[in-house]
Formats: sequence, C-alpha cells, structure tokens
Amino acid sequence: MGSAIGEVLPLAIGVAISPVPIIATILMLLTPRAGSTATAFLTGWVLGIVAGYAVFVIVGSAIDLSSDSDGNAVTATIRIVLGLLLLALAVKQWRSRPAPGAEPTMPGWLSAMDKVTPGRALALGLGLSVVNPKNLLMIVGAAVAVSQLGVGGTSIVVAGLVFTVLAASTVAAPVLGYFTMRERATSWLDGLKSWLTANNAAVMSVLLLVIGVSLIGKGIGGY
Repeated sequence: MGSAIGEVLPLAIGVAISPVPIIATILMLLTPRAGSTATAFLTGWVLGIVAGYAVFVIVGSAIDLSSDSDGNAVTATIRIVLGLLLLALAVKQWRSRPAPGAEPTMPGWLSAMDKVTPGRALALGLGLSVVNPKNLLMIVGAAVAVSQLGVGGTSIVVAGLVFTVLAASTVAAPVLGYFTMRERATSWLDGLKSWLTANNAAVMSVLLLVIGVSLIGKGIGGY
C-alpha cells in the first residue's frame, strides 16, 4: 500500500498545482452566489478526478501492466510517452509566459464567472479535471503506476483516495477558507488570484518539466 501511495503522490501534486481552476474557484467565491457555485465546482472537480482514476485503473488492470507480467515493457513505454508529452506541455507553457512588464492574460471564459450557475459550475469542474491535457496525463500516470505494482483492491482504493484528496486540495482550500473565515476571505483571495495570474505559466512549466523528467526516468528504468 505504501508503494502505491508513494507512486501517486507527485502526480497528485501535479494535478493540485493547476492555477486556472484555482482562479476560477476564487472568482466564484467573489460573486453573490459564492457558496453554491464554488461548492458545485469543487464537487465536479473531485468527481472528474475520481472517475478518471477509476477508468484508467480498470483499463490498466484489464491489460495487466503489473511487473510480474509481460506488461512491464508496456508500462515503461507508456511512462516515457507521458513524460515526453509533459515536457512538450512544459515548453508550451514557458513560451506562453508574459514578457517582463506585460500584463498576464488568462482564458476569456474566466470573466464570466459572475454569471455561472451551480449546474454549469459542476460541469465546468468536471470538465476541467479530466479534459485538461495536463491533468489527464497526470491521472493516467497515477493509474498506470498503481496498475504496474500489481497491488490488491484495497491498496488501489486507498491510493486513489490519497491521490484525489491531494489533487483536489488546492481547489478545496479556498472554498473551506471562505466558509470558515468569510469576513477575511476577500482580501487574501484577491491576493492569491493576482499571484497565480502573474505566475501561472512559470509555475506550470517548472512543474511539468520535473514530473515529465521523472516519468521518463522511471520508464527507462523499467526496461
């Protein structure tokens, strides 16, 4: 069980450090319907992570990626491919960072957060958690890592629980902060949003680089 948890931890951090969903959550918390929309978004975010992990673990188990089978070379290849894709995303993120002194830009749909309904917030959270290429690669990587170990069902579930809690923690934290200290939440939410907007590309490129290199290294070691 410990080995399974250890395998998914860095990939969970990769999902957790996702500035755009965090900014979307903050913007929802600054609207009149803060509680309902942000909670719905968080629910969708968690459901997407759980569903993605479960689906890819089932696929990994079905094709038998465990070290005791012939799937070990397949696992190594998958890890290398995932790592290379993450490196490509890292380069893309680095090139998209704003020039010194330039105003950072974020997706245009974020400006419509004040009009989002709880239903749309749920769908948005669900979509962003698994449709985003970076998150999808991290979830696949976690599922492959657990499948490769050949551990039992309990270990798979516990590893998935740890992965989900850690991956969702950065979206959950602003929501919990809003409900526990609402009077003081606005100022620090604004500050966090500004910092994430300014440093989004740099943070993501470094994160993707580190995890991508790690996956490639594990893949090479698997042959």
